[in-house]
Amino acid sequence: MKISARNVFKGKVVAIEKGAVNGIVKIDLGNDVIITSSITNSAIEELGLEVGKEANAIVKASNVMVGVE
Repeated sequence: MKISARNVFKGKVVAIEKGAVNGIVKIDLGNDVIITSSITNSAIEELGLEVGKEANAIVKASNVMVGVE
């Protein structure tokens, strides 16, 4: 697979929480770093994601916003 994103992080799926339409997938990159992603339930199924399987977290974003009150 070739992609334009340069931020590809290899890890292991440690949690999957399916909702009505989307699910939350957590990927452990090691060193206490976990990336959390919200993707559709159908994408979870099509990718064959399961806890314990290896997966890549691919980040392609122009910015990350954080706010506090």
